[in-house]
Amino acid sequence: MDVLFKDLWFLTANKRNMKQKILIIEDNTEIRESTAELLELAGYEVSMADNGRSGLTLIAGFLPDLIICDIRMEEMDGYEVLAELKGNPRTAEVPFLFCTAQSEKKDVQRAEDIGIKAYLIKPFTQEELFAAIEISISGQNQIG
Repeated sequence: MDVLFKDLWFLTANKRNMKQKILIIEDNTEIRESTAELLELAGYEVSMADNGRSGLTLIAGFLPDLIICDIRMEEMDGYEVLAELKGNPRTAEVPFLFCTAQSEKKDVQRAEDIGIKAYLIKPFTQEELFAAIEISISGQNQIG
């Protein structure tokens, strides 16, 4: 992911982003860290986990405003993470954004069927990332 610092000035000026917490659950170190860097530069508070089980553990002390989660991971996939979150009253309403390489229509449809508002396909641009975050947090629907 190419980080263009000059293009991020407008994001850091957006006070709405300040203090919002985002949890990234992603097993690819490069994607996880570069996404976190973009979000931190934009004023978000970011926490990271390298798998679904670790992500669920982090949520105990870091209740995020949004979770960005890969689908295919070792130990616990993104769908299992989402099911755990939906089963807990404390986390059931936290917006959830899938970030995945799975781009077939059936994959996108499955996410829509379970209430996912935005679906980010890797590789993605910073514009796509921030648009998907806005859609997820605002409750709009990008899919379909």
